[in-house]
Amino acid sequence: MHFTGGSKTATLADADQAMSRFAEDFPEEIATVVRLTADAKTAFLDIGRGRFGIVHSIGDCFLTRIVTSRDVAVLNAEDANTVSFRLADFTWKGGRFRFASAVDAQGLLEALEPQHSNSARQAA
Repeated sequence: MHFTGGSKTATLADADQAMSRFAEDFPEEIATVVRLTADAKTAFLDIGRGRFGIVHSIGDCFLTRIVTSRDVAVLNAEDANTVSFRLADFTWKGGRFRFASAVDAQGLLEALEPQHSNSARQAA
């Protein structure tokens, strides 16, 4: 399997590639902000109305999702650059995401928090 590319891990070259890949599955959605993780395996796209898109590397492919703060079961700010969350979706549970920029991590944290409560946010 390794020789056929099965062990290759897909990464995102930049925000444009993340938007392009997301648009393949959700062509009607327009991203206004794209936040790439430091390892370039995940992108979070602000798409408005309290929703964000996810492009996440799984093996040599990408998974895409649209998520709202209501989909988040657990949310943690591990440090200034790292956010972890668990989704109430059995097909993909979420994970731990480290950003090069604390601004990107904080932006994602704010997007994931419930609009009227901090009850989903857990202490690290």
